[in-house]
Amino acid sequence: MSSTASGKNGTWRNWGGNVAARPARAVTPASVEELTEAVRRAAEDGLKVKAVGSGHSFTSIAATDGLLIRPQLLTGIRDVDREAGTVTVEAGTPLKRLNVALAREGLSLSNMGDIMEQTVSGAASTGTHGTGRDSASIAAQIRGLEMVTADGSVLTCSERENPEVFAAARIGLGALGIVTAITFAVEPIFLLTAREEPMAFDRVTRSFDELWAENEHFEFYWFPHTGNTNTKRNNRSAGPERPVGQVKGWFEDEFLSNGVFQVANWIGRAAPATIPAIARASSKALSARTYTDIPYKVFTSPRRVRFVEMEYALPREAVVETLRELKAAVERSRLRISFPVEVRTAPADDIALSTASGRDTAYIAVHMFQGTPYQAYFTAAERIFTAHAGRPHWGKVHTRDAEYFSGVYPRFGEFTALRDRLDPDRRFQNDYLRRVLGP
Repeated sequence: MSSTASGKNGTWRNWGGNVAARPARAVTPASVEELTEAVRRAAEDGLKVKAVGSGHSFTSIAATDGLLIRPQLLTGIRDVDREAGTVTVEAGTPLKRLNVALAREGLSLSNMGDIMEQTVSGAASTGTHGTGRDSASIAAQIRGLEMVTADGSVLTCSERENPEVFAAARIGLGALGIVTAITFAVEPIFLLTAREEPMAFDRVTRSFDELWAENEHFEFYWFPHTGNTNTKRNNRSAGPERPVGQVKGWFEDEFLSNGVFQVANWIGRAAPATIPAIARASSKALSARTYTDIPYKVFTSPRRVRFVEMEYALPREAVVETLRELKAAVERSRLRISFPVEVRTAPADDIALSTASGRDTAYIAVHMFQGTPYQAYFTAAERIFTAHAGRPHWGKVHTRDAEYFSGVYPRFGEFTALRDRLDPDRRFQNDYLRRVLGP
């Protein structure tokens, strides 16, 4: 399976394997002109249009039975403006290629998620984020956008140009147009020191506010069926570089985190009763480590074990209570959970449909190994998250609809009004957008 997550006989599948679609046709434009022509032709033929990145969303946000646009030829850096501290990049560029190219230029994004397989436009459009006390999601680092709208015209926006479009389109869900290029704020490359250490669940939840306040980037993973977590603190460092050694890195990141974890999940899928014992063993296998490296080598890590994920954004002050409720629900149930639960944070931002829009936020992400039934666990988790006015990640499994979103996003109407203006005929509509944005 390629990174574009394609399948046999014209069927497209996502990375998690839980979404499939059969587009009427697929195109791979090599230029913005070719893309606009494809959108115009689709309109003539009455076809809906969707762009798909690496297929890393667990929702059907990119699925279509119309025209599927694959942006993998729209890649590379268009422009580096050192004076303005920006870089303009083609929409289909994978984050991993952007990170390497920026590092070669002595530059970096300020923050990033822990996976870098996604395209820049796919990651931004769904609100992909890392963890940070002061620095926010990938979309919050955007300074300008270029996109093809429903009538085939090319629209550019920034804080100065079409600001009302810019306010919404940074996380546009593919509903406003097809993003063709993104201008990101960048800064001179810096070093981060990562400190990873196991910590008891009770201690990390009791000290959460201090751990958040004392660290630029704090996150932790709780292992269900145990009272154990693994914490990670990333802070800027004067150096020197002290990367993880090659052998140690391979053992901890590839062998333990991917190889052994894959086998443990295979065993758990075949014999769920073994999962609590495996969880206890794997949560104790992790040891503390400290290393210093350039940002993308600290923020990101390989994820070769495939899974399905649900993640909700909660008001930061509600996260500990919510997590304790989730732990109690798992302990009361007959669920067997082999994947750790991930907790991260983000500061409030000003993007209409950002999960952190207008409020300081913490995220709780629940995962299940690919191929195991996830509905019972995700339903129980979602009931807890929505009771705290949670906002689901746009690219991860959830059951919410437009009515719910209009209640948890104060600027929801602003986004849908802009969509009515930019795509009145719903050229970019699909079943997912009909559900989350309304008809």
